[in-house]
Amino acid sequence: MSLNNIHCKLKPSPSWRFNSNINDHVFSSKTLITKPIAFSSLSSLQHPSAPPPPPPQPLHNPSKHTTLLVQTYHEHHTLRALIQRLQHEHSCPLRILQHDGDWTKDQFWAVIKFLKNASRSTQILQVFDMWKNIEKSRINEFNYKKIIVLLGEEGLMEEAVNSLQEMKARGLRPCLQIYNSIIHGYSRNGKFDEALLFLEEMKEINLARHTDTYGGLIQAYGKHKMYDEISMCLKKMKLDGCSPDYITYNLLIQEFARGGLLERMERLQKSMLSKRMHLQSSTLTAMLEAYMKFGLLEKMEKCYKRILNSKPPLKEDLIRKLAGVHIQNYMFSRLDDLGDDLASRTGRTELVWCLRLLSHACLLSRRGMDSVIQEMEESKVSWNVSVANIILLAYLKMKDFKQLRVLLSELSTRRVKPDLVTVGVVFDASRFGFNETGTLERWKRMGLLYESVKMDTDPLVLIAYGKGHFLRDCEEVFTSHEPYAREKRRWTYQNLIDLVMKHNAKQP
Repeated sequence: MSLNNIHCKLKPSPSWRFNSNINDHVFSSKTLITKPIAFSSLSSLQHPSAPPPPPPQPLHNPSKHTTLLVQTYHEHHTLRALIQRLQHEHSCPLRILQHDGDWTKDQFWAVIKFLKNASRSTQILQVFDMWKNIEKSRINEFNYKKIIVLLGEEGLMEEAVNSLQEMKARGLRPCLQIYNSIIHGYSRNGKFDEALLFLEEMKEINLARHTDTYGGLIQAYGKHKMYDEISMCLKKMKLDGCSPDYITYNLLIQEFARGGLLERMERLQKSMLSKRMHLQSSTLTAMLEAYMKFGLLEKMEKCYKRILNSKPPLKEDLIRKLAGVHIQNYMFSRLDDLGDDLASRTGRTELVWCLRLLSHACLLSRRGMDSVIQEMEESKVSWNVSVANIILLAYLKMKDFKQLRVLLSELSTRRVKPDLVTVGVVFDASRFGFNETGTLERWKRMGLLYESVKMDTDPLVLIAYGKGHFLRDCEEVFTSHEPYAREKRRWTYQNLIDLVMKHNAKQP
């Protein structure tokens, strides 16, 4: 076969030997580049006495791949069947294990996971005892660690400690994760004396304590509002030769923030900054919520800017809390900014439109409301009842009953279903001369007044505008009934309207 028109890439065999002085071949780390070869047949590349080369082996073995797929299918089928047997109401995992004779490692841990998720954690230790005794090699530190940690997470401290004692009796050495699980489990339950005993036991067996060990104690002390003990724990940590790291400092700041200990919180924050330690987003959020709680607006704004600059995920719950503080302090323009901040992270959600529209509505800015509504229409965003009620409440506050009547008539075409807040707007407007008869008749024909009462308006709207006379009367009438009667009765809009009318008629 002629080689004149063929380009070859030859890879060196391990048996080949090359001399760096030979000029006929130039080698790189990836490719052998050859000069034109003088012979005219590929057969001359092979020694005449050498055996023929073996046929090339396929890179992919279809039969082996099929076997693995079949094995995987059977394993999943077996696991699924085992879990289905456990799901029966009176199933007993011990009896199933005894019937099966044994379980593989995957089957055993699948059963343990099922028992945990099914709130049957009390059966975990019994199943582990039976399974490990079937095959003695299963009595090892790894299996004990997973079981004890799981028992500690579930709060089964007696079982966890018994497993630890059994482990030590068998000559197995407990690891840091086991002691952490027991110390943290006791701490979460408020049993700090027991937790500290195991902390001392770690010292006795020369098991080095880690910042995680003390971190769990700090969190538990914070949960039980034992802030002096937090400071003592920090001192003990340092005396034991375990230097607090940035995670420890973040935990301390979070707990002091939740407890309202702002001076300690800020002192630790300055200490972290001097040590160039990183403030976690959860720590900044805890600080922000502390400032919101005490109404420290300037510090709240600075902390919020730090959160924006660090770009952690903005949660709607946090934005709602901030919006509530701004509303209570009449900082309505900040609602628009919050909406933009949230939109930059999550896109234009319902809360974004609610914040932006509420900002202009609280300022009674018709132009601002119209601009937001126009943006919604351009973005093809459908109205919901919160949007409608924000605009209705703004018109009510302006006493613009003409626009109020027009918008009420457009609700059905905009596919907005009124709720109790909408009904309240109509009746509160009637106190100032608005004729509600036409609206109520239309709702009667639609059958709305005979439906169960719903309150679908965003809570921020009620924070901004208050509940109004009608809603407060509804609450008074509702609470006047016995709890059993409240739950048993089906409350419709017409029921509440009739009761409020009777209640108001009795008033002097």
